Amino acid sequence: MPSPTFKQAIFNRRMLICIFTGFSSGLPLFILYQLVPGWLRSEGVSLAEIGLFSLIGIPYVWKFIWSPLMDRYSLPVLGRRRSWMLLTQVLLLFSIAAFGFVDPVMNIWSVAYLAAAVAFFSASQDIVLDAYRRELLPEHELGLGNSIHVQAYRLAGLVPGSLAFILADHISWQSVFIIVASFMLVGIFLSLSIKELKNAPQAPKTLQDAIVLPFKDFISRKGTKAALQILAFLFLYKLGDSMATALQTPFFIDLGFTKTEIGVVAKTASLIAMTIGLAIGGIVMIKLSINRALWLFGVVQIISILGFAALAEIGHNTYALAMAMGFEYLGVGLGTAAFTAFIARTTNPAFAATQFALFTALTALPRTFANATTGVIVEQVGWTNFYFLCTVLAIPGMLMLFKVAPWREPAKQITQETV
Repeated sequence: MPSPTFKQAIFNRRMLICIFTGFSSGLPLFILYQLVPGWLRSEGVSLAEIGLFSLIGIPYVWKFIWSPLMDRYSLPVLGRRRSWMLLTQVLLLFSIAAFGFVDPVMNIWSVAYLAAAVAFFSASQDIVLDAYRRELLPEHELGLGNSIHVQAYRLAGLVPGSLAFILADHISWQSVFIIVASFMLVGIFLSLSIKELKNAPQAPKTLQDAIVLPFKDFISRKGTKAALQILAFLFLYKLGDSMATALQTPFFIDLGFTKTEIGVVAKTASLIAMTIGLAIGGIVMIKLSINRALWLFGVVQIISILGFAALAEIGHNTYALAMAMGFEYLGVGLGTAAFTAFIARTTNPAFAATQFALFTALTALPRTFANATTGVIVEQVGWTNFYFLCTVLAIPGMLMLFKVAPWREPAKQITQETV
């Protein structure tokens, strides 16, 4: 079969669905990691307390525990994937809006409980969205489809990371959270408009099969040594940039930027970067391979962390802020796109829900547990040294590429991605 042209690869219904899955998946996570910390900091909550809020991401780490339930069972309407999509998205709509009805200073534990609920619903949504996307995309579209998914995922960050802060300078936080929550209607529209895939693998016959078979399949396909190397790589590749972006909004506020400045600059710089990233990511994913994309984008990802170190030294300067944010959106976005495509390629479509949940859970480990200490680290060493530390922590993941995704990959693997 001849390789699809760039136009044929992009302009199809599967790529459109990837845009919607990306936006719906990214919105609640960016609310937790950008909007909530910025809201808390603007209300006078300490950096150490805000850093501990990273622990609310624990559901992203442990989601593989309940993913077999979502793989084995379905709700009475809409089918196995769509029913879980719709339920989690409706719950997210109402729980995100509920933030606006809580006083973070007087009821910090109420904020924590609510954030944990949003994280649980969001992680559950990711389980089924990832499984649906893996079943939807043929092998030769994994790179491009996941690149588009990630760019839409990053685009969703403009709502809580840009629009919300612009609005917060003019209206109450209660109204801000209600408006931001309403963007979950994008995901609800997706769930109601798509259809269950006819060629999707059948649900496991028993709950035991749903739990055991995905792990047996992964070990048997890769071998024990290679499987452990892949798991280590999944943990390490995003460690540096996950820590670097954990306290991004409080960092900007500490430098003296207003909420409107953060919102306007974020919108402009990130839109430009994402437009460039989508074009570059699409071309690289089609013309090269997932392995080589991991190498190229991994280097850009590391360099982008140093942009924050430079901004910490420059201080309050909107041009420097735009450069740092633009390069961060470009570097981290491209790195995440290649990384997500690698995860999809490693996953067997027959066990997509549980395997995808396990692999992405490993990538959430550093964001959850290491990030819980970021506030303490910053208060001890300062912002500049903190970003140098994040740069150093990004290097081991790159070194793992020699084992799990060598630049000169097997011809069979290249063929599977491009045929």
